[in-house]
This record gives sequence, C-alpha cells and structure tokens, in this order.
Amino acid sequence: MASRSNIDTLPYDIVSKILSYTSPQDACGFSMVSSTLHSVADSNTLWQSFLPSDYDDIISRTVIPLILQSSSYKHLFYSLCQHPLLLDRGLMSFKLDKSSGKKSYILSARKLSISWSSDPLYWSWRPTPESRFEEAAELRSVSWLEINGKIRTRILTPNTTYAVYLITNVSHRRYGLDSAPAEVSVEVSNKVLNGKAYLYQNIFIEDINNEIRVPSKRDDGWMEIELGEFLCGEADEEVKVSVREVGYQLKGGLIVEGIEVRPKILV
Repeated sequence: MASRSNIDTLPYDIVSKILSYTSPQDACGFSMVSSTLHSVADSNTLWQSFLPSDYDDIISRTVIPLILQSSSYKHLFYSLCQHPLLLDRGLMSFKLDKSSGKKSYILSARKLSISWSSDPLYWSWRPTPESRFEEAAELRSVSWLEINGKIRTRILTPNTTYAVYLITNVSHRRYGLDSAPAEVSVEVSNKVLNGKAYLYQNIFIEDINNEIRVPSKRDDGWMEIELGEFLCGEADEEVKVSVREVGYQLKGGLIVEGIEVRPKILV
C-alpha cells in the first residue's frame, strides 16, 4: 500500500488554512499533488479567501450586475481576472491579477482632471470602439497639457507595490507630442516620485535618455506610459498622479483612455 504524504494526514480545515496563505497560482499547482490537496484547492472556502474582502461591495457597484454562478468562488475569481468590471456608472474598471489575486483599477478619462477638456476647441470627447469605456478624450490642440488623477489606497491591496500607467493612443493627425518629454509624478503622503516621459515616440527619435520613459504596446491594443510606482501600506492615503507638458509647443492627436494602477511585477 502506498504511504500517505504528511499533508494528507492533516485535518481538512488545517490544509485549507495553509493553502489560504499561498496564492491562486500556487493553489492550482498543489491541486495536482494529491487527492486531498485537489479537494481543498478546489473548495469554495479556499477560493473565497483569495477574493478581496470587499468583493461584495465591488460587485454591487458594477454597471452590469454580476451573478455568482453555481455558488463557485473559483469561477467568480477567474471571471474577475478575465472579464474586468465597469464600476461607478462606467467611470472605473476593476480586475484581479490572475497569479496573485491583487486588485487593479483603471480610472477613465472622465474620472481624471484634464485641463481645458471641457472646451471643444482644445479637446473632444468621442466613443472609441476599442476602449473599455464609453468615450475617450482626444487632444485637438494645446500648448499647456496637464492631466491629474487620484485614488485612495484603501481600495487597493495592502502591502503591495503598485505601478501607475497613462493609457493612450494617437490619431493620424498627431503632432508636437515628441518635441519634449512631459513631467510625470506619483505622490503618496507627501512623498513624490518625479520622472519624465515622451507621450509619443517617433521612430526617428534616437539616443533617448534611458531615464526618460517612452510608450509601450499593451495587449489590448493601447499604449501605456509608466508614470511611477508606490508602496500601498495599511493606512488609507491618497495617491496623486500628474502628467504635465507645458512648453509653448502646440501639440495634438493624443487620445487618453485613462490611468491604470496595477500591482507591479517583481522580477
């Protein structure tokens, strides 16, 4: 008779408690070790522990109500990973990180403070088929470009390093976006992380300073520019994000979808 592993001899609730201190990714791996671990790793009790403590409140704020099918918290977890929720009248998007279960949010352009955005001479608001939100902001022409956003750390995952990204695209009539880098900053509790970033990278720009960030392609077809990072602790604090390019050079053609705050992948 094959000998049982040590963990197979432990009570079910103890094994469940042990696995709750791992990650969703680890739990899926453990489920293949033994029948005992498979049973625990697939249980509602375990997968409910991987969900955010405020998941009920988050779901209640969705534009389209989400129904927990078959009372499966594992199904709900992966649904929140693969199908982001629109919250608060469609002004925010929420999802979970598949490997860690940590929370991330995207603030829509309408949720941001964009200078002159209410004046149609400078900005236009229009539906964008590829956007997760009803509309995006397209820059017509300004010399003073300023975008600000804010989010409270209480809605994020504690003890997690977050990175902040401006999600953009450019239209065919873009101009002036690569003439000078924008000043970017992330501020938490009077601690400010400053940097510089180009809002658009022309293929003819050479020898860019490594300290100046440039847009990179996302899987959803948009571009993203890293603005900075911060450590989300236990206290409730306000995170302030800023993008400023206030030179006298006219610029246009920038399309802003929003600002994403997501767990930073540590390598």
